[in-house]
Amino acid sequence: MHLLNLFRHEVVVTVSFFACVLGLILLWGGELQKDDVEETERILFRMSFSYWLVYCFAFGIEKLVLPHWEMLQMTLKITAALSYFLTFSCILSLPLHRFAARRVEE
Repeated sequence: MHLLNLFRHEVVVTVSFFACVLGLILLWGGELQKDDVEETERILFRMSFSYWLVYCFAFGIEKLVLPHWEMLQMTLKITAALSYFLTFSCILSLPLHRFAARRVEE
């Protein structure tokens, strides 16, 4: 059962890796934003996709690394954890930024 859950997690991470690449492509090519609020939101989206991409990459390499390379595995785990928390903070910052921008307009 544990092996099945691990396999599902790997599939979800793989799919989200490709979704992040697609999201970055969609966000990269775009028109110039005149408003600072929209530009900041766009940057926050790019940052969250980029950090999640780093998480997916670190998670994938961690699964491929040989078990006797303990130092590399520890580095990959730390990288995955940091990018996970940075992704969470960017996603949390998006609604907070919108709320603050509306507050300034009023």
